[in-house]
Amino acid sequence: MRDAGRTAFMEIQPLNVCHVLVVPDDQAAYLTDLPEDAGARVFRTAQKVAALHDSGLGWEGVNLFLADGEAAGRQGLHLHLHVIPRFDGDGFGLTFGPDYTVGSNREELKSGRAYQGTLGLDRNPS
Repeated sequence: MRDAGRTAFMEIQPLNVCHVLVVPDDQAAYLTDLPEDAGARVFRTAQKVAALHDSGLGWEGVNLFLADGEAAGRQGLHLHLHVIPRFDGDGFGLTFGPDYTVGSNREELKSGRAYQGTLGLDRNPS
């Protein structure tokens, strides 16, 4: 699928059947390098691909994955968004590090809140 500003194609090493990559025509190494309108086009395309799960292909869900930088697991030089169809029991998932605990302690949560203003986030979204 090629459209104004982005291209979508099947992943050559898919995690699941119909695993698609969406790549902006505006080459960007990081999400912060991508013009806002180009990012919107990428996610609109991901929505179109994700909507196919209602077309009888048997998908039960969809994961979107964008690895922004090498530390986040990006492979390749340019930003791209994975649209990964999901099926119950498909074996795909996220692995958490050994120090991850379910239910962060209150102090960790408080320290994260200190960044809300810097990130431009509302304190109490409604």
